[in-house]
Amino acid sequence: MAQVVTIPTRPARIAALNDRYRHHAAIRVLRDALRDPELGRVAMVSSFGADSVALLHMIALVDRDTPVLFVDTQMLFPETLAYQQEVAAKLGLTDVRIIRATPAAIAAADPDGDLNQTNPDACCDLRKTVPLNKALQGFDSWITGRKRFQAASRADIDFFEEDPAGPRIKINPLAHWTAQDVADYIVNNNLPRHPLVSQGYPSIGCAPCTSPVQEGEDPRAGRWRGQQKTECGIHFVNGKLQRIQPAEAEPAEAETAAFEPVDGQPVIVRDSGFAADDFTGEILDLESDTNLDEANVNFREAELIRIAFPSFTDGRGFTIARRLRMAGYKGRLRAHGHVIADQFPMARRSGFDEVEIDADLARRQPWELWKRSSEVAPSYLTRLGRQA
Repeated sequence: MAQVVTIPTRPARIAALNDRYRHHAAIRVLRDALRDPELGRVAMVSSFGADSVALLHMIALVDRDTPVLFVDTQMLFPETLAYQQEVAAKLGLTDVRIIRATPAAIAAADPDGDLNQTNPDACCDLRKTVPLNKALQGFDSWITGRKRFQAASRADIDFFEEDPAGPRIKINPLAHWTAQDVADYIVNNNLPRHPLVSQGYPSIGCAPCTSPVQEGEDPRAGRWRGQQKTECGIHFVNGKLQRIQPAEAEPAEAETAAFEPVDGQPVIVRDSGFAADDFTGEILDLESDTNLDEANVNFREAELIRIAFPSFTDGRGFTIARRLRMAGYKGRLRAHGHVIADQFPMARRSGFDEVEIDADLARRQPWELWKRSSEVAPSYLTRLGRQA
């Protein structure tokens, strides 16, 4: 009789890891995690920010060949870029990888460099979340510098937690450290501080979205000040940890599995999967070069607006979608033409509800390719307070 082997679920594995490492010191967690077969291939992600040097120093002591991923959003403080080079050289880190969004992605979604002002979630997604998720695809786990004291949203984190953006485990060796623990470690090991710390920046992100923190404020109060946003999206999606309940996921997957593309009929891609076109009303079609300021473009009463993408490299449709949402348009937005699965996150971030593709593309790029993107692209309409 064949033996039945039960493979623990990822939440069960994480619970077991936290139980096993519960009484370990930070450097012991780090050292053992790099060698633990349950955690597989491990990389460290570092912002080279205010407290980063403590954990980077530990990595250098344990294994300086560990891959260290540094996301350069191309909007960082000049001090951060200089500090990154200084620390990497001083600690002898041998595998620091600079991660950036592609020039094509920047040109398509943020050609004027002002996306952070109109849609900071989309800016973080474009410049940080998407490039990092791609860089992490070769790893099973990744090390972060997150700590409980940093913000209320981090008050309950443990050494190990699930990565909601992918099939990986996040390792937080300093989860239980206090601000004083970090400061003491840096002083005791004679490590260089980020130059902006002395200027009132206990948490340092991109220059346009980071401000000094006043005495008594949350250490992350200077990040996206005045906005309902506390995380960039690397650790949280739209500022909140996203959990997909099985009861909600199964119907969408079953519906998509049953859907068969029909030649000559459009396939509509939404967060829930592939579906036939169910819209029967009048569609307002806009080209990628449409001037929304012209008097004859009456978009406010349209129930569904369809925006054309004449080529894969033409990102003007994303800009039109953003402008429509900023102007208050709350109807359905649909992208069609040359749009592929890789562009789905940006479409959703820009304000599109759905994408229209043909049956041939639906067969060549099945729902699984689009689904990976949809799980990390929260609905723009949800953020406006509407049902997506």
